[in-house]
Amino acid sequence: RIIGALGGRAAEEVVFGDVEVTTGASNDLQQVTSLARQMVTRFGMSEIGPLSLENPNADPFLGRSMGGRSAYSDRIATNIDMQIQTIIQQCHEIAIQIIKNNRVVIDRLVDVLIEKETLDGEEFNQIIAEYTVLPEKLTYISRL
Repeated sequence: RIIGALGGRAAEEVVFGDVEVTTGASNDLQQVTSLARQMVTRFGMSEIGPLSLENPNADPFLGRSMGGRSAYSDRIATNIDMQIQTIIQQCHEIAIQIIKNNRVVIDRLVDVLIEKETLDGEEFNQIIAEYTVLPEKLTYISRL
């Protein structure tokens, strides 16, 4: 989810360069940061280890609670912030690489959309299939 949410910003960086990145991704960045924070503090998905460090009254910065007391040490709070930054940076690099690896098909889609303005799913899949093998769509069969 983080890589996908960073896709728009990554596309702007790859296509237009760093100087032309818009503010349109600000809500995406808030969501990405929140998700990365949850990965570290709620789900134990970091190098800090399998710990749940979340405090229900926590402020979003440095693990501070509403009463001003920390739920954990300043060292752990700094580690949390570093882990969040690392997760987001790694996902951002992956998003940029995905855009770069698929730039030809992205440019083709842009050209078609400029000409036609809309594409249905079948047209989209046909264009993508010109550049890569699409996986077979699995059919769900209910066993009830």
